[in-house]
Amino acid sequence: MIKMDTVGSINWLKKNSLYGLSEKFSLQIKKVFAPCLNAKDEKILVVGDTGSENRNIAAVMSGAYYLAAQQLNLDAKLVFQNVKSRGDIADGDVVSSLSELPEGNIVILNMSDKLGNIKELGKSFRRWVRKKNHRFVSAMSLGDLETDNTSQIMGAMDVSYKPFQASHEKLRQQFDNADEIHITTDAGTDLHYNIKGINGISADGNYTSPGSGGNLPAGEVYAPPNGKRIEGRIVIDGSSRVQNGTILAKESITLEVKDGNIVEISGDKEAKELENTLNWAASVAKHPGSVRRICELGIGLNPKAKIIGATIVDDKVLGTAHVGIGSNYWFGGNIYAIIHLDQVFKNPKIEFDGKVIEV
Repeated sequence: MIKMDTVGSINWLKKNSLYGLSEKFSLQIKKVFAPCLNAKDEKILVVGDTGSENRNIAAVMSGAYYLAAQQLNLDAKLVFQNVKSRGDIADGDVVSSLSELPEGNIVILNMSDKLGNIKELGKSFRRWVRKKNHRFVSAMSLGDLETDNTSQIMGAMDVSYKPFQASHEKLRQQFDNADEIHITTDAGTDLHYNIKGINGISADGNYTSPGSGGNLPAGEVYAPPNGKRIEGRIVIDGSSRVQNGTILAKESITLEVKDGNIVEISGDKEAKELENTLNWAASVAKHPGSVRRICELGIGLNPKAKIIGATIVDDKVLGTAHVGIGSNYWFGGNIYAIIHLDQVFKNPKIEFDGKVIEV
């Protein structure tokens, strides 16, 4: 295999007839460097992977970021690795490139699945970023989609960030001031979710502070629960994250929730896939009692995003809400689990302490 430094990665894109796509999308992606990262004269490390047949979005986007940085006269490096899944170790070139990056710079990750274990740098990429005062943006699990879907992901990043971020801040403050959220849908969702004492988290694409970072596309406000009331029914009619990727909910999945735990899953084929995923997780988990916990409630705010069968986009769609199942310790919760599975549903009516809000 060729060495996957900048030259090797660019040559790989050219050899696999993907360089033209990266070049095309680089024009669109240039607009994220200022509002999202406040990039000036920092070093920028772009890490991607080679994907699989007809599933090369991670490579295309990484190439686009690198070429956009070049066009902006920024100091960028591009490194590709093989696709990594849970438990895999990141390639040596990636680990050394991260290790050699001086403090206070920028990392951009685009992965078909995961980054992989970064070995001596630590167990948590986010913790390492904070320690080194870097900023980062990431898009993970891009291998759920075929390469032709790159434009839909890029389209969800093509927003006017100043008003976009203002709408997030308005909703985040409503989260902060609420005791309980009540969500209903015509499809049958009727969920009570207590967040008294919990602050909302805004994924608005503003990762300009040292040590900060998050997903692009951006577009949600979310919060872990406070450990008190989570009760009701959730009807998933958007998309469902399961063990092997994200599936579109052609037939809805109904979750019955009691005391914060999923006690029943009903539906057709899609419901069975989610049930099988949770059974698998419980069978291999250190904390099997956590794999059926509702760990997050989020509201989508991105007007350019559409449900396409990739969580990185689906849970940002304006006019949707989602719940997470499993782990939430990394964003302020106290649930440790082997999984975090977002479940997206459409057209929610959202009440904060009995008052309907307009999103």
